[in-house]
Amino acid sequence: MDGVKAAIVLFVAALFQVSVLTEYRQFRTASIVLIALLSIALLRGSVFGALAGFGTGLLLDVATLGTLGVTSLLLTVFGFWIGRYGETTARDRFHAPFLSVATVTGLYAFGLVALRFVLGEPAPADLVAHGLPLALLLNLLLTLPVYALIRRLFPPLELGDRVREVRLLG
Repeated sequence: MDGVKAAIVLFVAALFQVSVLTEYRQFRTASIVLIALLSIALLRGSVFGALAGFGTGLLLDVATLGTLGVTSLLLTVFGFWIGRYGETTARDRFHAPFLSVATVTGLYAFGLVALRFVLGEPAPADLVAHGLPLALLLNLLLTLPVYALIRRLFPPLELGDRVREVRLLG
């Protein structure tokens, strides 16, 4: 059932981002899809996050008529990475979604420029330099309400169902 809920939430987030947020110049750099994906990955784990990231990235690539696979690759990697972060250390900590969103917002911007450069497409790095601070601020402001909504839709798993946390020995 979590897969269906995640698909609906991420579809609505992608639809909202593509149709509403891109119409307002101030909000073009904000990524509600990224925040929703990272929240789901943080709560449900690495494999769930990677699968959700791939599907959401593919949906965004098709909706924006971008190069197919670029957003999918980035969101798959970041969904897995943040899901793993949630599994190992920070699932129940207050700062975890904010730290995740801040880190991935910067890495996503630089990763997108790097992938476009490697593919031979125009990769305007000056847009990253000018747009990244605003994107970081907007994404951090949107993190609290989006994460609260996602946490209500995906409550923490019971101890028996929960992915076991990794404990380092030594």
